[in-house]
Amino acid sequence: MSRPGKIARLLMQSFFKKPATLNYPAKKSGMPEGFRGRLKFNALMCIGCKMCMRDCPSGAIEIRKIGEKQFEAEINLARCIYCGQCVDSCLKKALEITAEFELAKLDPAQLKVILNAGNTENPKG
Repeated sequence: MSRPGKIARLLMQSFFKKPATLNYPAKKSGMPEGFRGRLKFNALMCIGCKMCMRDCPSGAIEIRKIGEKQFEAEINLARCIYCGQCVDSCLKKALEITAEFELAKLDPAQLKVILNAGNTENPKG
């Protein structure tokens, strides 16, 4: 059994310490170096080799031809496991990883995002 004085001493020590957590919605912290968040697609760099599609373990990327040497990427954020394999396998570096991590949506249809040269984000719907 603990002594009451010992518990009171621990209580007083913890009372004057700074909190170990952040007040998240009010204070946002930066992500560490190498964090793998949302994918960014540069349609002008894409050559349509579809290596990213083949190497994606979850099948979250679909590359489609929309014109002469123009491609768009449909990324299913619900399926993506943010492993970065597609970025590593892209020969022309048309895909890159951002530090964006707040990707929750109420509508599951908004988790399918179409990226092309004309727009940066277009939820499929």
